[in-house]
Formats: sequence, structure tokens, C-alpha cells
Amino acid sequence: MHLFPEIEQTVRNLKKRAISEERKVVLVPLINYMVYQIQNDKPIKLNFICTHNSRRSQFSQIWAHVWGYYFNLPVQSFSGGVEVTEFNSRAVAALRRDGFEIKAIGDSNPIYELNFGKKQKPILAYSKLFDDESNPKVEFAAIMTCDHADENCPYIPGCEVRFPIRFEDPKIFDETPIERKMYSERSHEIASELFYVFGQVHKLMKK
Repeated sequence: MHLFPEIEQTVRNLKKRAISEERKVVLVPLINYMVYQIQNDKPIKLNFICTHNSRRSQFSQIWAHVWGYYFNLPVQSFSGGVEVTEFNSRAVAALRRDGFEIKAIGDSNPIYELNFGKKQKPILAYSKLFDDESNPKVEFAAIMTCDHADENCPYIPGCEVRFPIRFEDPKIFDETPIERKMYSERSHEIASELFYVFGQVHKLMKK
């Protein structure tokens, strides 16, 4: 692998995190979908959707991209929202602490380039609508990462399947003494659950 050393350390730490049986049940449909797509030579396009596309959906897209590379799985990851805001600076800082090299391009709703390995193209991340021109229009899975988007977007045009995999919003800790800790915690929670998903798919495909 050619991950940056700091990210490799983050991976080692994530492997130690336990995932509850309750959460594993939530993740099973996504695992089954990914296995089915691979077995039938169909694309795996995951669009992680949250209201503002600023925190949870960004974490999800980025970690899914990394795990696709890590497990050598043919996965394309995307993210979007129902409103355009900005990739939150606190979330960006959390990923930087995990070892990503990050550069911002532009001032208003900047595009972030996230590098995670010496020989890999950077991940591009910015706030956008779920149907942005850079996102897939058909044959994709919509993964709803927040309750508001899940409950207020009953129909996602073009998606072939939809999975509610919700996470608590780290925004509730903004301007508190534990803000930094909780942004890292949410990033790591999302990373570890997706690591479990991709790891299970990898294991099942080897059988």
C-alpha cells in the first residue's frame, strides 16, 4: 500500500474500534448490495447524502474512497446534499489530523484536494447538491447519512437502491470544549463502519 504513514496509523487505530451488533445489522444491506454488484459485473456508485453536504456525507465519501483503494474494490464514491453550503472547516481539520494532506482551491465553497497516498490522485471534495453534474444520475446507491435528509427526501431521482445509515451530527458540539474531539470521533466512527463494510465485501468476494 502507498498510504501516508499518518493514515496508516489511523487505519491501525480504527481496526481496534468495536462495532455493535445493532450497527452491523444496519450495514448488512449495503454489504449485500456491493457484493451483488460485483458478482454481476455492475458498477458500485455510492452517493452519500446529507442535508448540507458539509460534514457526515463528506467524511463518508472520503473514507469510502480510501477503503476502495485499500481493499482494491471497484467502488466510486460521491456525496451531495439538498442545500449547498461549504465543506465545514472543522471536518476538514479532523481529516487533516488523520494524516490527509489537504489544499483548498477558491474562497467561497472551496474545492478541497485531499491526498492520502503518494501514488494516488487526490480526492476532490466540496459542498454540492446530490444531483450535481459531478455525481451519478442513474444506477447508484443513495446512502442517507442524516435523519433530516432521509426523512425530507423521500425520492432520490436515478438511484436504484437507498440505504439509511445515519450518524449523529458533530455540529451539535460546535463552540464547545469537546468540539475537536467530537469531530474526530464522528470521522472515526464513519471510517470504522465503512472499513467494516468494505472488509466484509472483500472477504466475501474471496470465497
